[in-house]
Amino acid sequence: MLDSVLVLSGLDPCGGAGVSADIETINQFGVTPLPIVTTLTVQNTQSVKSTQTIDEKLIAEQFNYLKEDINFSVVKIGLLSSKPQIQTVASLLKTCGALTIVLDPIVSSSSNQQLLDEKSLESLKQELLPMVAVLTPNVAELKALSLIDDEQQAIESLPCEWILLTTTDTSEGEVEHRLYHNAQCVERFTYVKLPGDYHGSGCTLSSAISALLASGVDVNIACKRALDYTYQSLLNAKSIGKMQYHPNRELPK
Repeated sequence: MLDSVLVLSGLDPCGGAGVSADIETINQFGVTPLPIVTTLTVQNTQSVKSTQTIDEKLIAEQFNYLKEDINFSVVKIGLLSSKPQIQTVASLLKTCGALTIVLDPIVSSSSNQQLLDEKSLESLKQELLPMVAVLTPNVAELKALSLIDDEQQAIESLPCEWILLTTTDTSEGEVEHRLYHNAQCVERFTYVKLPGDYHGSGCTLSSAISALLASGVDVNIACKRALDYTYQSLLNAKSIGKMQYHPNRELPK
């Protein structure tokens, strides 16, 4: 079994989200992350001030040089921040053999700054989404991808085999996440909603799923274990700044 995950994600200088979260999480499952940074950001625990897209030629060079040396079968994608970048990533992934692609479709930051413009979002939908095996949107991201309010119809409109819909952004008191397989809801996962704002929970979840898939775990079991792990990381979250809490991604001893 291959024990590495290729990661394409943005860099968060405060360490809560993005590639820092991906690396921390994937390492906790004994899997090696292969990180390629897609976007530099100026942010702290309060907000994202600005972003700078990494040139797609550099991403392609890193990808191809890694591929010459290391075999990987699972790819975790977070923030992609331009149409050319999305097109390049889609083209690169098509040069590989069978891949399991996990996409955390980041449209805006957890402090509600828009990170993906309309042209980039459309490119994501048309060129990358059909390649994705596991999609992990929240309710707002599902609507942005589908432009449909009805949950079932929105799920049916997307081409991904597995969709794990997280509902923390719209829930109060109790949170129910729903796992869809071929547009049919196959499992529901319920948690008590925690107080406060958290930074990087979506990155943690999608990276945990990716690491488990790279370890040979079935998708439905991987989603359940990743949700439990993410919830535990939030229960033990740390406050290092003035606003959002950082998940504590260390596995319990």
